[in-house]
Amino acid sequence: MKLTTLKAFFLLTRPVNVVIAMLSVFVAAFITGTLHPFQNVVLACLSAGLIFAGANTINDYYDFQIDKINKPNRPLPAGIVDRQSVFFISTMEYAAGILVGLAISTSLFIMALIFSILSFFYSAYLKRTVLWGNLAVSLSTAAVFVYGGMAVKEPAQTIIPAIFALFYHFGREIIKDIQDLKGDIQHAASTFPAKFGIPAAIQLIWSNFLILIFLTIVPYWKHWYGIHYFLIVALGIYPVIFYVLFSILKNREPQHLGFLSNLLKADMFVGLLAIYFR
Repeated sequence: MKLTTLKAFFLLTRPVNVVIAMLSVFVAAFITGTLHPFQNVVLACLSAGLIFAGANTINDYYDFQIDKINKPNRPLPAGIVDRQSVFFISTMEYAAGILVGLAISTSLFIMALIFSILSFFYSAYLKRTVLWGNLAVSLSTAAVFVYGGMAVKEPAQTIIPAIFALFYHFGREIIKDIQDLKGDIQHAASTFPAKFGIPAAIQLIWSNFLILIFLTIVPYWKHWYGIHYFLIVALGIYPVIFYVLFSILKNREPQHLGFLSNLLKADMFVGLLAIYFR
């Protein structure tokens, strides 16, 4: 197998997303106050990473025609890999992630199985519906935190970061829908921007992130999280969110929206730091 092909399969997993998922699991376990048993935390990180890799890979399989328009340089539309191989690799990644979950506990196996199925149906069907696909992705990313808590049998303490992740990813997903609008319309994908228009989508993005900002204040206000958490959020998260919100009003070109989406992705690491030092 050519090195370029191996690299292509690696890129299909969206490695940055995989790393964020694995770090989220670790941080979620850490904030419960225990990393015991540590091997369960490591396995949960690996399980989540494999499932996210499978989800990202199968997404390119089902988005093949749309990506020919929106993202022609992706490995599949560029012809570096074939669809049959992509489907097979995705299946193996899913299966490995689910089996690793089973090695930890029955409850993690069930959760891994449920969210593997959800992410598969997202790519196959839900992505082309109004908001259901966005909610599926956001819920899956939020569940990563609960997954980390379950690994150390303390899931209740991970609910707050899970809620933050839900809103954060939901807003980013709508931005990505606006970015992909041209290809989605040509292939009859009924996303929120395609059905209701870009102005309505921007209003939804603004409402979502303003709610998120309010929610991030609550743990500090209630003295659940400390000053270090709030300083990191105030200095590292709020400026990025407001930049994105005002920038999207002025420039809606796909390339700029892609930049904003990547900026939000990079800022997830800052969010993880805030939770870590809460």
